[in-house]
Amino acid sequence: MRLDWIELQTFRSYPQLDLRPDAGTNLLVGDNGAGKTNLLEAIAYLSGLRSFRKVPDDALIASGAEEAVVRGAVTGPVSEHTIEVLLSRHSRRKVLLDGKRPSRNAELRSRLRCVTFLPDDLELIKGSASQRRDLLDDLAAQLRPTAAADQSDFNRALRQRNALLRTDGPLADADALASFEEAIAVSGAKVVHHRLQTAEALTPFLQSAYGALGPDIVDWAYESNWAETDASQHELSELLVAALAERRRRDMERRVTTAGPQRDEPRLFLDQRDARTHASQGEQRSLVLALRLAAFDLLADEFDDPPVLLLDDVFSELDTVRAHAVVDRLPGAQAFLSTARADDVGAVGGVFWDVDPSGKVVAR
Repeated sequence: MRLDWIELQTFRSYPQLDLRPDAGTNLLVGDNGAGKTNLLEAIAYLSGLRSFRKVPDDALIASGAEEAVVRGAVTGPVSEHTIEVLLSRHSRRKVLLDGKRPSRNAELRSRLRCVTFLPDDLELIKGSASQRRDLLDDLAAQLRPTAAADQSDFNRALRQRNALLRTDGPLADADALASFEEAIAVSGAKVVHHRLQTAEALTPFLQSAYGALGPDIVDWAYESNWAETDASQHELSELLVAALAERRRRDMERRVTTAGPQRDEPRLFLDQRDARTHASQGEQRSLVLALRLAAFDLLADEFDDPPVLLLDDVFSELDTVRAHAVVDRLPGAQAFLSTARADDVGAVGGVFWDVDPSGKVVAR
């Protein structure tokens, strides 16, 4: 899989850009604030239709502009596709796949799969459980098209139950809550089932990737106040129905749903030490990078077609040993690496692109 070209119009810092990247490694070099991350963000947006900075769409439109366009062409193992997104400050975005509206936006993930590393990814280890839940959910959606729909169904049912709890609290209608609980249980069981399958599939690749960066053994634990990790999907649904019913009175008092996938906590361990609380910053940084490389390897193995790899400022905080280990681990697929100093990536090889704050990206 490769991105053949990408065009931007009034997207972030780019008034106009037409870039034809190399099919191998592309090294984006420029000062801080030049727009390197903006370009990576545009590529990732074509895949997942959301900013990896977790900002709303109108934040992607250049200051003073009313619209922005991101379009690109992708070559897969058997076919080529074009993706185009029009963002507007005054209307819903418009998405086109090969000139037509896709039946569901999740189709774009299968046309352009991306794995992204960002400096802020350290929060995957240090931050709240929601970060690690999102990691598993995002990867599950790339592995299985139905996972994204299941996540959407669960989030919708959860919002409906929480809205009723917030509005009526202790006076909420029990029958109405029960109807939402059934939908939450069915879709929530699927979400957790996808997460457990994804964590299991990712683990051997994670152990291999981290083994190149550090000596410790990596493992997962999935902690839940209602689920059993060895339960079937049907059993998970029954467990969640029971947990929601048992907590209904408490939830009415608290005005929020306290059982379900939204409260589960995936944990990562290094030699049986919780990486969030007992790993050094160097170990945490190596672990989060290994997570991204493992996700890349898993997707490449699953589809026999490597995704596009996006690495933003990956070398700035790695010591020499780990930096060389990352270079050795880089796949023979299309990759985009950004850096403020060309010396940091000199050993990588590939096509160097100078990124200028004016919005120009020029090959050396």
